[in-house]
Amino acid sequence: MSGAVAQTGVPVQSHVQGRRSSLTRSRIRAAWLFIAPSLIILALIAGWPLARTIWFSFTDADLNSLSDYEFIGFENYLANYDGEWLGLLTDPDWWHSVWNTVWFTLVSVSIETVLGIIVALILNAAFPGRGIMRAIILIPWAIPTVVSARMWNWMLHDQFGVINDMLLRLGLIAAPITWTANPDTALWTVVMVDVWKTTPFMALLILAALQMLPSDIYEAAKVDGVHPVRVFFRVTLPLIKPALLVAIIFRALDALRVFDLIYVLTSNAKDTASMSVYARQQLVDFQEVGLGSAASTLIFLIIALLTVMTLAAGRVRLGEDPR
Repeated sequence: MSGAVAQTGVPVQSHVQGRRSSLTRSRIRAAWLFIAPSLIILALIAGWPLARTIWFSFTDADLNSLSDYEFIGFENYLANYDGEWLGLLTDPDWWHSVWNTVWFTLVSVSIETVLGIIVALILNAAFPGRGIMRAIILIPWAIPTVVSARMWNWMLHDQFGVINDMLLRLGLIAAPITWTANPDTALWTVVMVDVWKTTPFMALLILAALQMLPSDIYEAAKVDGVHPVRVFFRVTLPLIKPALLVAIIFRALDALRVFDLIYVLTSNAKDTASMSVYARQQLVDFQEVGLGSAASTLIFLIIALLTVMTLAAGRVRLGEDPR
């Protein structure tokens, strides 16, 4: 009897595995069928403009002759004319905008992450009016960026702004400060406004992760008398790490593309220009479609490279356990 079972066991197991693989293939085909319309729409909305931008970066097109341009290769990026190197990669204004963008991203995202964790921990605690506080905290994030930037621009005005008036009354400053016009304070001002607006976004994502944590772990830690700070660093932080990395990636991608906040607060000032502001200046103000497209292409490549590096460093994989 045991021999018969042993002899028939392999075919039965192979048959079961075959049915599972067939079911898996069917599910994969169904998944592709469902997401195909979204991929097609995404290709039309995002893929085609991206391809056109990359193409224009290899041409000498301008706004006055979009139908009459020539292919010039990599000259918009780097070219040698009579022994002199020219192009986007030799422009000090471009590299200054890159530094401004990277600095803004690192500082703002770091502050927003720390404040987002603190706010999320507070909102995760049980206290009267917690639901109302969760709604109120989202108000800065709900306000459009241009509206909030214009609002803060008036508040930071050197003559009519409420910020200078309040600091003067408190005796913290001796004279009004031009917050957005002074190179020493302009970028820090932009960071402050960005932190005010987007910290609720980080707090919301982190709060969602905290809501999913099992309560029995904290009950056991409380029984053992473990200090809350130790519980946070040894239990909470490792458990919310995947969600925290996703929140940081999303926020960093948004910060690297920053345009409206800097443009409204500081306009076309070179000292505070981001990569997107630089690209807009080449495209619109100087009407250099080829050079502006080259700058936009480099922005896309920089963001894509940093995203891949962050995903690899954090070992975040969709549909996989990050551990």
